[in-house]
Amino acid sequence: MVRGDLLHSHSTLPLKFLLTSHLRLRVVNKNGLNCCNSHLGSTGGATIETLAGTPDALAPGVFTCLSQYRHRVFVEKLGWQLTCKNAMEFDQFDRPDTLYVIARREDGALVGVARLLPTNKPYLLADVFPQLMQGMPLPNAADIWELSRFAAVDLDPAAPCIDSDALLQFSSIAAVDLLREVLCLAEKHGVRRLITVSPLGVERLLRRAGFVAHRAAPPVVVDGRLLFACWIEVQPSSRSH
Repeated sequence: MVRGDLLHSHSTLPLKFLLTSHLRLRVVNKNGLNCCNSHLGSTGGATIETLAGTPDALAPGVFTCLSQYRHRVFVEKLGWQLTCKNAMEFDQFDRPDTLYVIARREDGALVGVARLLPTNKPYLLADVFPQLMQGMPLPNAADIWELSRFAAVDLDPAAPCIDSDALLQFSSIAAVDLLREVLCLAEKHGVRRLITVSPLGVERLLRRAGFVAHRAAPPVVVDGRLLFACWIEVQPSSRSH
């Protein structure tokens, strides 16, 4: 069973391994052209670096760490009923062309992940949760991406968290910056907006953080939880807050 998440012309370019440092993220396409330069910087006294790329573009072991992190967050902490093997979580949407954005500390521990899929190929909302659009057309365009498997959780018990009323899935204080990195990458690839399957409460969190987010349709009860399709607009100013 697949549960809700958060919440392509250019997006289908294969990405090489990304040059990263403790302050900067650089994404390059197959021609070596610089697509995005940004930084996550220091969070709660710990330096955070970001990586982005397709599975074969990431350094050896990174995708395994990502899958293990998703299992710990979505299955062990959130209790999602997902089909997993060897304590790793991945599904049919984790393809060779899937784009990931990952935040991690200097010691290599992950503190956030995100998955980006073009909506003119198979994606979570269209294939698993089409009822969330409540009869409206499903997104199907090269300049609309789906954001899924978004989580910003520092699994270190001593790590600082954002205010206690926030959803666990977004409890790390790196959550806002990680989403800004996602939007920066999307903007550089010509994406106009993101769509995501979201639990109730995310829309308020996004708006409070300064993002332009709104419901595509009213929430629907799925497996006892209220979920909705959430639009997040990609704006040039999204990284300037």
